[in-house]
Amino acid sequence: MASTSEIDWSAKELNIKKDAPDWFRKSINSPFESRIISVLGCDIHFLHWKKSSAEKIKAGILLVHGGGAHANWWRFVAPLLTDYDVAAIDLSGMGDSGRRTKYSASARSNEILSVLDSCFSGRQPRFLVGHSFGGYMSMRFAADYGQDVAGTVIVDSPLYRPDTDLSKTPRRALKIERHYPSFEIALERFKLLPPQECKNDYILEFIARHSIKKTERGWTWKFDVGAMGGSRWEEPFDQHLQNAKSKIAFLYGEKSALVNKETAQYMRTLMPKDSLVTEIPKAAHHIMLDQPKSFVKSLEIIFDTWLNELA
Repeated sequence: MASTSEIDWSAKELNIKKDAPDWFRKSINSPFESRIISVLGCDIHFLHWKKSSAEKIKAGILLVHGGGAHANWWRFVAPLLTDYDVAAIDLSGMGDSGRRTKYSASARSNEILSVLDSCFSGRQPRFLVGHSFGGYMSMRFAADYGQDVAGTVIVDSPLYRPDTDLSKTPRRALKIERHYPSFEIALERFKLLPPQECKNDYILEFIARHSIKKTERGWTWKFDVGAMGGSRWEEPFDQHLQNAKSKIAFLYGEKSALVNKETAQYMRTLMPKDSLVTEIPKAAHHIMLDQPKSFVKSLEIIFDTWLNELA
């Protein structure tokens, strides 16, 4: 059973100072529920932009963030999906969720299922969207519980051909928990991984402000360094994608540092024959930062395609 979180969403540190367009401020100020459930002994936090019973909705959507990120990466995206009931999860060891002594894709697959069931227990279709590391966790979910959703969208989470140099490149692992003497200094140190230009600096500031927490040692990032080790890549994600029990779509950025057309074409061979592959023009790896409205439009096209097939 879900309980209300005790997070102070009006804290002064969370207020962005850069100029931002009206659509963005309207989105981040859209009302949502901040909830917590226990999954395998760990508190899992999520946000839910819950629709009223009187509103007609097409489906429920659960959004899954990337490595070291959190549900607030979706705060300006979720309200744009006006025809849907939307939620966003903080995976264990990240955001405002609890920490585990040991992390696994299997546990996170259960976290995703538990939040889906908590938010969308009715008869409407449910969709899963995972970005970057969240895309890999969504691959695992699709292999484990794909029959419980109407479709899974993987966003810029590359799988490389086994015989290429890219497949042998070590994945980034973090080992040191860094602390800063003030919130402002931590804010200045925030950066995207992989690095990329972000012209929508107000989005970057918003995400950065929600990525920091205070501890006895100073201000630090919300993620657990133990959740960001190299072991998080020790999964046969190619097999998970091949064993997916749901429809699959793959979105990637035209300027992504991780995915190109050849990688996307290889991934198509791993996915079911009717899978959808879409390139988002002018977007780098963090698609929702670069092209949030194009990203939402692409999602809506995918969901409408799948819903028409269910009709």
